[in-house]
Amino acid sequence: MSETKSEAGATTERKITTEKRGHVLLIGLDRPKKMNAFDVDMLRQLGDAFGVLEHDPELRVGVIFANGDHFTAGLDLANVAPHVTEGKIVLGDGAIDPWGIHGKRRTKPTVIAVHGRCLTLGIELCLAQDIVVAAADTRFAQIEIKRGIYPFGGATFRLVHTAGWGNAMRWLLTGDEFGADEALRIGLVQEVVREGRPLERALALAETIAAQAPLGVKATLESARRSINEEPAIRELIPEIIRLMATEDAREGLMSFIERRTARFSGK
Repeated sequence: MSETKSEAGATTERKITTEKRGHVLLIGLDRPKKMNAFDVDMLRQLGDAFGVLEHDPELRVGVIFANGDHFTAGLDLANVAPHVTEGKIVLGDGAIDPWGIHGKRRTKPTVIAVHGRCLTLGIELCLAQDIVVAAADTRFAQIEIKRGIYPFGGATFRLVHTAGWGNAMRWLLTGDEFGADEALRIGLVQEVVREGRPLERALALAETIAAQAPLGVKATLESARRSINEEPAIRELIPEIIRLMATEDAREGLMSFIERRTARFSGK
């Protein structure tokens, strides 16, 4: 596995892979020993990869996938939480936020392939892309509610837009796990791969898109986005998560996760 230099000059493990394949950029989550849980370094490296996709004129479509048995366990909360509460998760120069929450948004289409467990920030990464392909055995869960906090990568408004109010609340308010067929029913997933690998299908879709007129593809994305006004919800994401993280329930939620027990919330 390759290494890169962090902002402080220390050697940092490479947790995101990139591979150019014609006009397609393959972006791989590569922290399998931690179930591809996102720490700060991994978040920044993914932003850099999206920046490569955006700024390379030869690249037309991105494909996001994961190495290992699972797509992602979500956020490495113990690592990321202090940065969130201090507002210090800053992407590098030229990076693009993969969740489309902060800064300039990508203008090129993306297809995402998921498998195994796809939790919290992984679902939100799906919601931020254009087409989602899932293996039949994929298991989803938006479990922030079980930690005394709420999703702050876009699920609170994008899942409502994608799945409708009742379907979104069914999963956001319970934190229950659901499968690929339910994800397909509510529109989170566009295709379920019964046999073979979802990456192969995602790549095939990406290559079809890459063969179309690039300016027409970009214009289609831009026009579709005009139908959705996310800005009011985006403005409140981080202030609200900072407020929640300071509560007793959030501390209890984190401790219950560390101690592998059911949380006992007090509403404080």
